[in-house]
Amino acid sequence: MPPSERYIFNFNSKEELKKWHLYSDSEYGGLSSASLEITESGNGMNGIFSGNLSLDLSEGSKWNISRSGFCGMRSKKFDGFIDLDSYDTIAMKLKGDGRCYISTVSFLSPFTENEMEETRV
Repeated sequence: MPPSERYIFNFNSKEELKKWHLYSDSEYGGLSSASLEITESGNGMNGIFSGNLSLDLSEGSKWNISRSGFCGMRSKKFDGFIDLDSYDTIAMKLKGDGRCYISTVSFLSPFTENEMEETRV
């Protein structure tokens, strides 16, 4: 019998925000920004990620970059690890605005140093 569903992230409280790191090109002299908030709707709590992309660069930046225009979020590192040995599937429920985005899942494997799965969503 397969195990019951297990949520790693479920965005059901404001505490969930502490598990995520937001990033953008602003760390390197760009003018893009990112935000993450927890909102309540008729379906319960939801995590809403949004970003404002800019191809412009701030003047006088110490970074020597020629292109900009990105933002994203990634989970912070866990203490220890999440044991998912009894599972054979990872599912993500995402809603978007119709444009194409990239989602990356990175995991440690006993056979390689680090594996990554990248999917367009």
